[in-house]
Formats: sequence, structure tokens, C-alpha cells
Amino acid sequence: MVRDQGTAPITRRVLILVIVLLLMLGTLVARLTQVQLLDSAEAIPKPVALHLDERSTTITVPAVRGRILDRSGIPLAANDSHSSLVLDRTVLAGLGQQAEQDLFAALSSALETPEDELRARITSCGAPDAAPAPSCTPGDPAAPARIADTLTDERALAIAERPELYPGVRIQPVPSRAYPAPDGVLAPHALGYLAPATAEDVEAGRASDRELVGRAGLEEQYDAILRGTPGQQIVAIDPRGIPTRVIDETAPVPGKDLRTTLDVRIQSAAEQSLATQVTERREAGAVADSAAAVVLDLRDGGVLALASYPTYDPSVWVGGIAPETYASLTSPTSHQPLISRATEAGLAPASTFKPISATAMLKAGGTLDDTYRCGSSYRIGGREFRNFEGKDFGQVSLKKALEVSCSTIFYEAAYQNWLALGGTKATDDALDPFLTTARDFGLGAKTGVDLPGEAAGRIPGREWRRAQWEATREQTCVRAESGYPEVKDKERRTLLEAIARENCTDGYLYRGGDAANLSIGQGDVLVTPLQMAQAYAALASGGPTMTPRLAGAFVDPVTGVVDEVEPAPGPTVPLDPQASAYLRGALESVVTDGTASFGFDGFDLDAWPVAGKTGSAERGAGNDVSWFVSYAPANAPRYAVAVAITQAGLSSEAAVPVARALHETLATLDAAGTNPTKTSK
Repeated sequence: MVRDQGTAPITRRVLILVIVLLLMLGTLVARLTQVQLLDSAEAIPKPVALHLDERSTTITVPAVRGRILDRSGIPLAANDSHSSLVLDRTVLAGLGQQAEQDLFAALSSALETPEDELRARITSCGAPDAAPAPSCTPGDPAAPARIADTLTDERALAIAERPELYPGVRIQPVPSRAYPAPDGVLAPHALGYLAPATAEDVEAGRASDRELVGRAGLEEQYDAILRGTPGQQIVAIDPRGIPTRVIDETAPVPGKDLRTTLDVRIQSAAEQSLATQVTERREAGAVADSAAAVVLDLRDGGVLALASYPTYDPSVWVGGIAPETYASLTSPTSHQPLISRATEAGLAPASTFKPISATAMLKAGGTLDDTYRCGSSYRIGGREFRNFEGKDFGQVSLKKALEVSCSTIFYEAAYQNWLALGGTKATDDALDPFLTTARDFGLGAKTGVDLPGEAAGRIPGREWRRAQWEATREQTCVRAESGYPEVKDKERRTLLEAIARENCTDGYLYRGGDAANLSIGQGDVLVTPLQMAQAYAALASGGPTMTPRLAGAFVDPVTGVVDEVEPAPGPTVPLDPQASAYLRGALESVVTDGTASFGFDGFDLDAWPVAGKTGSAERGAGNDVSWFVSYAPANAPRYAVAVAITQAGLSSEAAVPVARALHETLATLDAAGTNPTKTSK
């Protein structure tokens, strides 16, 4: 029987075609089923499908951090990224012994890092075999190991050009901050800085692994808002802990931008004028080791400028601060640039305190018509309290006393008030108008500014004196016995020994000298420049103040929705309207005819009238402070300006020129119609 040779191939081809068509139909049906049944139920959580030899873990995906802007929207802290080097543990686990040795040898050569240190970095912090922190890599073991936190462009290029030498190694961008420095503005003490979340942060629920966390300034104050909400990536891992695939993921929600009350133009003037003046005072032979300047908007409490000297570039924190850089910022010779002199360091206010004492004198029964004897000195017990340079101004009004900065009037008023209250027998601060008035002005308490680490300062009364004595009595009594043999100056050594003997037994007493020193802002009185700006805001307004703040609004970068930060009232000082007007006139005369007039020579005070008070604290070698606190325009106050420079000489030579530069900037902006307090909604 003969077969038909041509029919068999045709039959096979038809069969194959049918099978293909059936497969295609099956695929189509499956896809239609998915669309109709599965895709319509996206809101229903899908179970995690794992193989028998897998388990799942969750990796955090950081959100894009919100920017920090000036009041006009100019970026002060923006977002950027830097290169890091990571090693995929999956690839590493699959390498043979020789290939692994070759990899670490190549990495060691390229990064100039010992192989042992590189191997420590691939261990996961918290694992049984992990190297100690900070050598180990924090975070989930399924995530890539961080071999180098930062990578120079040259090293990144060298590694990228030879991928065959570095299996499993890749260059990974890491989110970081960028600081555009508009008009040269750094503002690190306002902005703060970022650092990786610590184990304590993670355990406390403040942050998740690998997130950057605010550590100072606005970055810390509003960290949760700026940081946004991190996303999550669920990955499957095999028994070795190596990730095999992504199962599910949730996108992160970016943080909100913070539009501050800072104005780049005023902040720039503050930073530059402080640096210039410190340089000039040093050239003149002064130490001038630290300084600060604050500008407040009296109408809403907005901080237009907050500058501190010495300063630093906040970009040193990007990618992790180098140990040698941190050492230089914290060394005894650095003058501690990480400290904000505007909000964190207490200083003796000196004669800038006198308007507050003048208010206390009126509260204690004095009148605006009284005149006072401004002699060259005033004796309390066995001690002479002298005017600056021993000047004798004769019989003067309270206005003239402020204008020429007479001290003996305030010494006498405070001492007589102390006697009237019972001298050392008095125990209640609440009856002392000098202490209560200072506290009414907000001194001795935090202003409430939205910055971490604000100092409360100190208004030292009877209660403080006793608490201080109890805390230091043992040490004081030891000094009363041993003396101060290390002090070479005999006169100073004798004085210190006498003070120690007296304080050992009677250091709890609030004496007449304490009251006198407080009246001119010396002794144990401590304030911050921000507190003094706030106090002069009360003098300028006649009593009401606003709480200082740097947050103006939060802006959603996705929706554009703006959440304005509402101003909050601050303390209202109970000032008599007539007395308040009198004091404002006296402070204006300080600038036109008094101790600040030389510093404003040539300044157009008719166009931009300034009122203020100078102060030069004398607290022993190395502790003097030059002050000028002011507000303007004097006839319609809008801004308060406080400037302080330590170890810089007289206020007219040091602090006044800085304040003048700031007032020149404020006047120019106002005249040009670019008032920094006018913001659009």
C-alpha cells in the first residue's frame, strides 16, 4: 500500500496552528478575566505571594525633603544628591572566593581604604556577626551595603569605567541638602543641619532607617513636616537574606516647603556687617570673639534676620561631616561657631537694660518731672559704684540720664528700693519693682521663638541667689580655705579670696550691690539678643508684643496649597502711656544727641529716625560686651534691631556700626517700596 507523502506535513502544520490559536485564546481569556475581576478590585489588598523558601521584608524609601525658603520664596536650603557607593549583597553572595578577594582588593585600592574596613561595612548593624557602629551598614539586611557614604567625581568615574573589576558595585545617588547662599547668606544658626537617623531615633519612632533627620535650627524644629512621609518597598528574600524580587511598593509623600520670615537682603546685611565689624575691631587690637544680630518685625513677630558670629558653612554636614571638620568647629580655639549667639548664649545687657530700670523707678514712685543727682560715683557699703570714666553730669532728668547713660542714678534708685524692702531680710522677689519689671518685659524666660535650644537668660533675684548658693556652697567653702594660688595678680587674688570667704557663709543673701548691678544690666544678669529685641519691641509699641517666629507658611510642593502660620501674641508689658511716650523720646535722643550719635553721624535720621540705647558691659577680663538695641522708624516703629559683640570695646565703636548698616538696609528697602513685611497671600 502506498502512503500519500504530501498529507502528513500539512496535517502537522494544521495541528500546530490550532494549538497556537488555542494558546492565544487562553491568554486573551486570562487577560480579560484579570481586567474584569482583578483590576476592578485594586482597593482590595492583595496577599503577598511567597515561595516556600522565601520570606518578606520591608525597606523604607525616604521622601523628598521640603525646602527652606526666605519670605519671598528664595531657597536657603534646597535639595540635591551626592554619589555614594553601594554593594549588592545578592551579587556578593554568588561570587566565588577568589572573585570576592579580587573585588575587595580592587575596592581597597580605588577607595584607599583597608579591606577589613570595607568588609565591616557590608555587615548589617544589629546582626549577630555585625561590625560595631559606625562601621556596619544600618538598615535592613536586604538593602545594599553602603561601601562609601560620599564619593568624589574622580573616584566615581574611575569605578564606572571598569565595571568588570567591581561586580555588584554601583554608584547610587543619596538625597542631601544644597545651600544656594543667595547674596552670600549662610544662616546656619537659623537653618540647622541634617544627619542620618540614629538607632535611638528609629526605636523611638521619630524616623526610619536611612532617613535624614534635622539636628538643629528649623531643620530640627519642623523636621516632621519637612521630612514628609517615607514610602515602603516590600521585597522577598531567600534563606540567606538576599533580596530576590519586589513584591509591592508604596510611593513616598514629599515634605512641605517652609517659607520663613527671613529676608535675604536683611540677613545678608546682618552677616556681612558682623563679619566686617569683627575684622575691624580685631585690627584695632580687640579680641572680638563672638557677635550676634537680630531684626524683628514688630507687627507680626517675624524674624527678618538672625545672624551669629563666628559662623560656618552648613554644607559641611552634607554626606556626613568629616571628623577633622567637626573637631575644628568644636575646638577650644574655634569660639564655638555651632552656638547661636542670638538665641542660645546669655550675655550681660549692660546699659541697654537702663530703660527697663527707668520703668521700674517710675513704678516704684518716681515721676517724670523729677531730677536726679548723676555724680561720678555712688557708695554702697564699702564699695564705690562709678559712672563710665568717672563722669559727673550733675542734676539731670531721667531723659538726660538715658541719653548720656548715667549709671549712678540707677545705682542709687535700686539701692534705696532695696533698703525700703528690708535689705537682706527681704525674701520675696514679687515685691521688688526692679525684678518684676524686668520679668514683665519677658527677660529671664524664653521668648517662645520656634528654634530649639533657646536660652531663658537670667534675672537674678533673692530666690535665685539662695538656689545658687546651695548648689555651689561646698566648692565656695573649699576656695575660702585654699584661696586662689593660681591667680598671679595679687590684688585680684585677694579680692577673690575675700568673696569666697563671704559667700561661704552668707552667699545666699541678696545684697545692695546685687540690686545696684542689676539696675544697669550687670552682675549676674543674662539675656540673649533676641530677648532684648523683644523687650525693645515692647518699649516701641507701648506694651504689646508678638511672639518671635521664623515660620511664615508651609507650602505643599504637589498641590501648591499654602498653610499660613498665624502670628501669636507675646507678653504685654504694663506701661503707662505717658511714661512710655517719655521713654521713647529719651531713646530717640540717645541717637540724635547721646551716646549713639557719633555712630549715626551722616545718617539721614529725618528720613529714617532711629531710637535705641547703647551698652558696654564690663565683667572682668575677656567678658565685656558691646551692645546697641534699637527700633525704627522712631515715629512709627516697625522693626527692632539688637546687636551684641563680645570683647570688642565701646558700643559706639563696635555694635552701633552694625546696627547702622542694618537700618540703612531697612530704610532703603522701605523707600523703594519693597517692604519685607509685605507678603502676598
